[in-house]
Amino acid sequence: MIAGLRRCQINDIRKALRGWYNRPLGQDLLAQEREQLDSILPTLFGYHIVQVGCLLGDDLLTSSRISNKIVLDPDRGCETLTPAAYAYPDAIPVESDSVDVVLLPHTLEFEREPHQILREADRILIPEGHVVVLGFNPWSSWGIWRLLRGRSGKAPWCGDFLTLTRTKDWMALLGFDVVLVRRYFFRPPLQQIGVMKKLGFMEKLGAKLWPRLSGAYVLVARKRVATLTPIKPRWSPRRKLAGSLARPSTRSS
Repeated sequence: MIAGLRRCQINDIRKALRGWYNRPLGQDLLAQEREQLDSILPTLFGYHIVQVGCLLGDDLLTSSRISNKIVLDPDRGCETLTPAAYAYPDAIPVESDSVDVVLLPHTLEFEREPHQILREADRILIPEGHVVVLGFNPWSSWGIWRLLRGRSGKAPWCGDFLTLTRTKDWMALLGFDVVLVRRYFFRPPLQQIGVMKKLGFMEKLGAKLWPRLSGAYVLVARKRVATLTPIKPRWSPRRKLAGSLARPSTRSS
């Protein structure tokens, strides 16, 4: 559904999604997503952490112990506490092999080329670096709601919800090892505050009885270190080529 859209249309979807996160259901989901990240990000270390996409209207990096934080988003009006820069998720203006952690908060579901976004995350991550993905689960009441309301074009139901299996497969193809998966939000996607409070019991019950039917999930994967094949040295070393390899240029939107 997203693939054929122009950038200007996706920008409108981003703004609509931020508005949805300000409503009761979005606030409930955001609270659980912050809870998940607050337990995950402090365990990931390094020098640089990048959040690609600010779909939630705020940054989610506050709990990270990494000192150098930045949020990248194509909407110049995105307001965050963390320093932000203007950039498209499929063309990240960051040097290769320079970032320790990349956070993708529902970024893959609301962009035209999710494969390219993952390739960019792979490019900028150092070996043993981590990517953290927040996603909606299509095999849930949220997925059913998407089927019923997806044609309306309203966020978040217009997004391409990715199954956990599909996301894992993409990670494996890029050379990532999945190290953690958690599922959360087991209530149906209703906006009525009173009803949602009464259904609060479903959170603990769902985690025990039907974990695969969660409305959303978080996945953490580690970039695998490439194995080098040792080459025997020659007795007569070859002449060095003139000049030297240029450093990878930064990519901009």
